[in-house]
Amino acid sequence: MASILDRERTVAGPGFSRWLVPPAALCVHLSIGQAYAFSVFNLPMTRLIGGAKAGPDDWSLTELGWIFSIAIVFLGVASALFGTWLDRVGPRRAMFTAACCFGGGFLVAAFGVWVHQLWIVYLGYGVLGGCGLGIGYISPVKTLMSWFPDRPGMATGMAIMGFGGGALIASPLSVRLMQAFATPTNPGVAPTFVTLGIIYFCFMVIGSAIVRVPAAGWLPAGYVPKLLPGRSTAMVDVNPDEALRTPQFWLLWWVLCLNVTAGIGVLGQASAMSQEMFHGRISAVAAAGFVGLLSLFNMGGRFFWASTSDLIGRRATYTIFFVLGIMLYAVVPTTAHIGSTVLFVLCYGVIISMYGGGFATIPAYLRDVFGLQYVGAIHGRLLTAWSAAGIFGPVLVNYIRAYQIEHGVARADSYTITMYLMAGLLLIGLFCNLAVRPLRADRFARADGLSPLPAEERGR
Repeated sequence: MASILDRERTVAGPGFSRWLVPPAALCVHLSIGQAYAFSVFNLPMTRLIGGAKAGPDDWSLTELGWIFSIAIVFLGVASALFGTWLDRVGPRRAMFTAACCFGGGFLVAAFGVWVHQLWIVYLGYGVLGGCGLGIGYISPVKTLMSWFPDRPGMATGMAIMGFGGGALIASPLSVRLMQAFATPTNPGVAPTFVTLGIIYFCFMVIGSAIVRVPAAGWLPAGYVPKLLPGRSTAMVDVNPDEALRTPQFWLLWWVLCLNVTAGIGVLGQASAMSQEMFHGRISAVAAAGFVGLLSLFNMGGRFFWASTSDLIGRRATYTIFFVLGIMLYAVVPTTAHIGSTVLFVLCYGVIISMYGGGFATIPAYLRDVFGLQYVGAIHGRLLTAWSAAGIFGPVLVNYIRAYQIEHGVARADSYTITMYLMAGLLLIGLFCNLAVRPLRADRFARADGLSPLPAEERGR
């Protein structure tokens, strides 16, 4: 088995079509994208003991919100820790490892639900499943950019759109499974976790079997490599340790963190939020449909915005995200006050498309700044911004909501302040993005091993 997973066994032979690689990435990303549908379990998991309604020993939404946050934290931690390892061992071994962690996380979480121990659910879906999320998330990104050097934004869009679209499948599937397994005294969460864990493990293993890496020196027919901004032929790509010492890395860290914070809090509580803001008008089934629709925007936005960035540039694309996002978050509370579900859904659809587009565009942004060779490891380290956002976003939404309800604010109005706060965070992100500039030439190593670069190439 170990030899099958070796990088050498994944090198594509002559005549291999690069268009066979995106389906492999989708097998993994559509599976781990289930994380965006986890909110459909939140309300049922508040009634594990009480049955029809929450009992005194049942878990609260605030406690359950940490499951998603912990998973996102360990997504970032695992991607940072294993990015360099992935570059060394190749995508097949990484995808298989992700399948074991993600599928196994569901099984451990199911046991936690069965014995009603929330810390076991945190450990299973949050820690083990989160590691699977991180390793699986970064595993195909560099591979696809290697296959598509002529369209790196589109390539990352193809890989990462599956993560955004995973909830489109997982949300209705999870609801139907819970309905099938439910009893008068149990919502069917534990057997649903077991079933999903087995299904996702199988699909992710299929992806690991399909994936291939290009042979050394391979380029698409007719493609002529171009130097990136601020580069010369004397330069080689920036390694991960050097990248961490540049202001560009940390500016991009905050760009991603703030863009994600503004969207992830909404996604983490999308089902419950829509039902509370439009109480009596959106049922649990309709809310699951809303989660699925957001997933469609998330998925489509990843491909659309990443492909657009190949035409207008990454910096300009992120500027659109922040400016338009500020306006839409400011409008959302008004849509609830006037009772317009259509406008509410449309606003969040565009917001989530840009949230997903930010994820799909950032690897190509990193490639533009630091080069392709170490982009997997650098991307993995940058995803710690996602870990931070995985705490900031849900905590802001959940705890501000709880505080306002405790002080007499109606549930339908408990998200208003949060929406305005998200708009403020996007404004800070806009300034960070506008501050990103090409690296100075003295940040790069010499291809011939000499250092520093000649005086005429330094100080840019």
